[in-house]
Amino acid sequence: QVQLVESGGGLVQPGGSLRLSCTASGTIFSIYAMGWYRQAPGKQRELVALISSGGNTNYAESVKGRFTISRDNAKNTEYLQMNSLKPEDTAVYSCYAAVDGRASWGQGTQVTVSS
Repeated sequence: QVQLVESGGGLVQPGGSLRLSCTASGTIFSIYAMGWYRQAPGKQRELVALISSGGNTNYAESVKGRFTISRDNAKNTEYLQMNSLKPEDTAVYSCYAAVDGRASWGQGTQVTVSS
């Protein structure tokens, strides 16, 4: 069984930065795509960023130029560096990983951007 554990959420002022981490543990042979999704209150879950096993990245238009996704394959860990945060970035952020052909999800971490 694979577990994804996130860390790094919290409260930050507009314009500030946060770095989220997500580590996969358990019996793992290969991790393909990894990514981050978010869900704000009353809204549907949306894709924030994806990164392939080879390092190719995709971002939601709303975060391009502000967020950076990366991964450390040796540590089975992905990161989301979030800069220039806005109140509209407030949401529960969940990490995703395609592990051995199966989708795995983290439990979610709250990010609140407020003054």
